[in-house]
Amino acid sequence: MTISRGRALVTGGAGFIGSHLCERLLDDGYEVLCVDNYYSSTKDNIAHLLDNPRFEVMRHDVTFPLYVEVDEIYHLACPASPIHYQRDPVQTTKTAVHGSINMLGLAKRTGAKILLTSTSEVYGDPLVHPQTEDYWGNVNPIGPRACYDEGKRAAETLFFDYHRQHKLQIKVVRLFNTYGPRMHPHDGRVVSNFVVSALAGEPLTIYGEGQQTRSFCYIDDLVDGLIAMMQTGDEVTGPINLGNPGEFTIAQLAELVIEQTGSASSLTYLPLPQDDPVRRQPDITRAQKTLGWGPTIPLSEGLSRTIDYFRSTLA
Repeated sequence: MTISRGRALVTGGAGFIGSHLCERLLDDGYEVLCVDNYYSSTKDNIAHLLDNPRFEVMRHDVTFPLYVEVDEIYHLACPASPIHYQRDPVQTTKTAVHGSINMLGLAKRTGAKILLTSTSEVYGDPLVHPQTEDYWGNVNPIGPRACYDEGKRAAETLFFDYHRQHKLQIKVVRLFNTYGPRMHPHDGRVVSNFVVSALAGEPLTIYGEGQQTRSFCYIDDLVDGLIAMMQTGDEVTGPINLGNPGEFTIAQLAELVIEQTGSASSLTYLPLPQDDPVRRQPDITRAQKTLGWGPTIPLSEGLSRTIDYFRSTLA
């Protein structure tokens, strides 16, 4: 008989990152409660986990209180791609703010440790490169991306105020671009956009001249970082950047995707969207020192796995 390591709640557990985290926690011996309202996720991501007796799924919107008993809370719930979070920006802000208040209230009542997946978007279009955790960011508070950027900034504020005021055990991580199997094929993110287009033989759309940069972290590496952060002592609150510091231009990514898919796709160019960051690269010194964490999977390898996933699911 396996002795459970505790009961972990994962909000947004049926999403791209959440489903991989649920899977890993089950493998590590946890009981897992997956909560999701399926706004930008799918039950297909967790279908293979449903037969596990330590896995439970609840359809719930975190903007409403949740009354359960748990030991750890991974708070991931929030649409994270521009297409999804801009579809209903008011609801996005409510999810980030009300959702955090409700999960923090749950942590306060149960005494659970609680981790927030914040985002590199708190840095906005950064004036500091690479981005360190002590940089306060350059965010347009009234632009079309503000519902997500400012929502996550407010969520961080709430986490640290609950920590100071109520002595909650909080963990805050800032996630940079993450990719891998189970990404939504039409979520508007650059890796899934390029791979899906290349496999269909359609043009790859590049915004601007393709010289803006991003850093891409494979999902397995990211999940390792989330769990390492949760396992730190009470003195570690973050924020801590989690991402791969390898910096690539969007044009370089497009070339790599075309090469690895063997596609004959061409490139098309459109104007840059408003407030789209020009450069994005994490400084992960704090994660390396505090968590002993760093990414191990290079872009070429992770991209190959991601292409295989889309090739099989879109066939």
